[in-house]
Amino acid sequence: MDRNHYYNKSLLENARELRKHGTKAERIIWNDLLRKKQMCGYKFLRQRSIGPFIVDFYCKELRLIIEIDGFTHSMEGAAQRDESRERYLLSIGNQLLRFAGTQVFHELETVRLRIDNWIKVREKLNS
Repeated sequence: MDRNHYYNKSLLENARELRKHGTKAERIIWNDLLRKKQMCGYKFLRQRSIGPFIVDFYCKELRLIIEIDGFTHSMEGAAQRDESRERYLLSIGNQLLRFAGTQVFHELETVRLRIDNWIKVREKLNS
């Protein structure tokens, strides 16, 4: 099994619930930027399990994870959990872009450009 795309079936129900009850920022990113291959023609998945974690958005082809940080990321202990989670996700060959929910609300074009630029740089490196 390819560890870079390890799908954890035991998290399936939890991922479904997260998709049903996504945050407003996640819905904006999904509907306005990632859904239906809007971002440079790449397919992104919502609330995808990778190993023991569920990530907000994942593009298997690019090995790109996009995380939207809401208020829970400022709670006690969240920074350590995020760091541990990120270390694992990067260690199996993924890349990660992280945005604050407030950035999605107030600077969506900046978010779009950052993702678009990341993809274009990646494509250039792979050509």
